[in-house]
Amino acid sequence: MVTRRKFIENMAAVSAVSALSPRWGASADPVPAAAIHKAVLTSLLRRDAQRLAELLKTVPLDLKAVREVHDSLGKFREGLDKMNTVLRLQRLDTVREGFTGMETSLRNAKLWGADTVLLVPAVVNPQTSYQDAWTRSQKVIRERLLPLASDLKVVIAVEEVWNKFLLSPIEFVRYVDEMGSPWVKAYFDVGNVVFYGYPQDWVRTLGPRIAKVHLKDFQLDRPSGKFAWKNLGEGDIDWVEVRKAFADVGYDGWMTTELTAPPGGGDAAYLKDVVARFDRFLAGEKPVGDAAADKKA
Repeated sequence: MVTRRKFIENMAAVSAVSALSPRWGASADPVPAAAIHKAVLTSLLRRDAQRLAELLKTVPLDLKAVREVHDSLGKFREGLDKMNTVLRLQRLDTVREGFTGMETSLRNAKLWGADTVLLVPAVVNPQTSYQDAWTRSQKVIRERLLPLASDLKVVIAVEEVWNKFLLSPIEFVRYVDEMGSPWVKAYFDVGNVVFYGYPQDWVRTLGPRIAKVHLKDFQLDRPSGKFAWKNLGEGDIDWVEVRKAFADVGYDGWMTTELTAPPGGGDAAYLKDVVARFDRFLAGEKPVGDAAADKKA
């Protein structure tokens, strides 16, 4: 059984990744955006700190203890970022687990002081057409999830992933706008769109619809249809242009790094390097110098 003391100890283990004030360099937009909140996924941490992820899956949790930890750390509002992975489903309207899981996530978000829950609404495959995925997922969100989200004042943030759905920024905008609610927005993943678009274009098109952001980098081998995960600045993303785009739309929310951690998780030196890359990106610079970028392979 998870005790309140043990939960607080494990939460303290990740307090070091709370948001820091970003730097803004002279090369950035002349009208800089407000401070960005930085975060990392618990998967980047060493295994002794990943106990947090296990605790978040424990039922029941001492929600009072969670709330106290949230208040003491002050930066726990991104804690629900990836908890709702059960919603990577083909047909949200016919899978009861997905609907009830989303309900639980929305209620937990309210209890924990989070303001957003991520949702992957649909997937297109040989059994599910694009139109069916669109229509069914919107129907469930509109009729079964939005009333609860609106009542709790928690945003449902739809993410684009490699599910053959929402394949352009214009479609993403249309999908969100057709919901006609301030409680449905976009969870934009910079890395997920590089196979078929330019992240800076997506950012400017989605604009104020963006509720939260994931940061990851890839190196692409398009002729062979392969890719490799890379640390920030070592892949094919033009991070300087991406930062300009976020400044252009005035984004000032959370950005969470979603990287492939070293075996056993990242130690203090690894996390310090991630933060340094993050800060350079926020300052409108390349996350790594040219010498480091030349080593990508």
